[in-house]
Amino acid sequence: MRDGRQRRGLAGFLLVAGIAMVLAGCDYWPPALQTQIEQLRSEVQAGRTERTQLQDQVAALTKVKEDLQAQVDDLTRVNREKTSVINSLQSSLAAAQERLAKQAKSTPAKAPTKASSKVAAKAAAKKKTTTH
Repeated sequence: MRDGRQRRGLAGFLLVAGIAMVLAGCDYWPPALQTQIEQLRSEVQAGRTERTQLQDQVAALTKVKEDLQAQVDDLTRVNREKTSVINSLQSSLAAAQERLAKQAKSTPAKAPTKASSKVAAKAAAKKKTTTH
């Protein structure tokens, strides 16, 4: 009985040791695999460096975008102010033109008499110079 128990114990031990070796893995890496691992590590490092550079570029472009948006907002505000000034000036001009038109309608009789008297005076002056 002792032999059977020892064999079962030895088999159990070997089974547990085998499972432990499978789960623990092997520390030996063939040179080709080691080269591949190093190449992948360098690619990962290059990718990280590139990602950092791209993040820096994105940050810089975001700042430029914010600056340009601030300029657009300022120019939009100035444009609105100038538009209101232009509209005010156009209203003032229209009112001034209306006043001028009303004045022209209310004094048309006076204006032609002055003009006709001036024309008559000029005509008389011309006659005097031509008759002498």
